Amino acid sequence: MPENNPETHVIDFRAAEQLLAARDPRGAVKLLDSVIAAHPENTAARLLRARAFFAGAQLRPAELEFELVLEREPDNAFAHFALARTFQRANRPGQATRHFRLAAALDPNPEYLRAARFDERP
Repeated sequence: MPENNPETHVIDFRAAEQLLAARDPRGAVKLLDSVIAAHPENTAARLLRARAFFAGAQLRPAELEFELVLEREPDNAFAHFALARTFQRANRPGQATRHFRLAAALDPNPEYLRAARFDERP
């Protein structure tokens, strides 16, 4: 069956990256659903799906995917940053600040540091 072929999943993953870059997050999610169904342990696919959910303004599914990625990779600075952006967009500033600061602590990326605003109180 072609849908169980690992090569198909790689192709779907790469196509989902392209769809997300082309601003088609729903199309990306559709492709990633089959990849994740076949490979639920694939953190890269879950991170990409979380990004697609975020881009499609599906904040709760994005939050759940980013949290799952962080359960598996607690030191993933990008996932902390993206989860913080998700919380920020959902008007949950306290949770956003916490994850912005975790991202900045894990990676001194200038964007993460600016978002963390260490000079302000949470």
